[in-house]
Amino acid sequence: MAFAGVVAILSPGLDAPPLASALIMLTSGVAWGVYSLRGRGVADPTGDTAGNFLRAVPMSLLLSVLFLTHQDLDGRGVLYALLSGAITSGLGYAIWYAVLPKLTRTRAAAVQLSVPVLASLAGALFVGEPITLGLMLTSTAVLGGIALVVYGKRTPV
Repeated sequence: MAFAGVVAILSPGLDAPPLASALIMLTSGVAWGVYSLRGRGVADPTGDTAGNFLRAVPMSLLLSVLFLTHQDLDGRGVLYALLSGAITSGLGYAIWYAVLPKLTRTRAAAVQLSVPVLASLAGALFVGEPITLGLMLTSTAVLGGIALVVYGKRTPV
């Protein structure tokens, strides 16, 4: 149910992102899932993530310089990019890795499906994107599916 809701949020329509953007988001979600599973097995996942962030800085700076002529930068935009990229993402990873050991892999995978819902709600709150009936229905499906996984009884196979 949660996965179907995510597919519906990202499917083509009036409220959905373009197909290429949806595929990039889907690929990013899968990569984050793999990264999370790999992070479960390391001694200091938050420290390792901080190191990964730092190692990504040179490539990010290089790409930014290469594409500088195609960018329209202003101080507020740069500040928001730094805040969302470094600080909030870093805090998000720290919180995620604190909670992750308490979740089974299945529950962790289900909880990760909440990211498109959270991103959509953040878009509504911070940049005034509309909260449509479609968004409410698909978000309910995603969150309902997650609730079934997290709070449902386990049955032996």
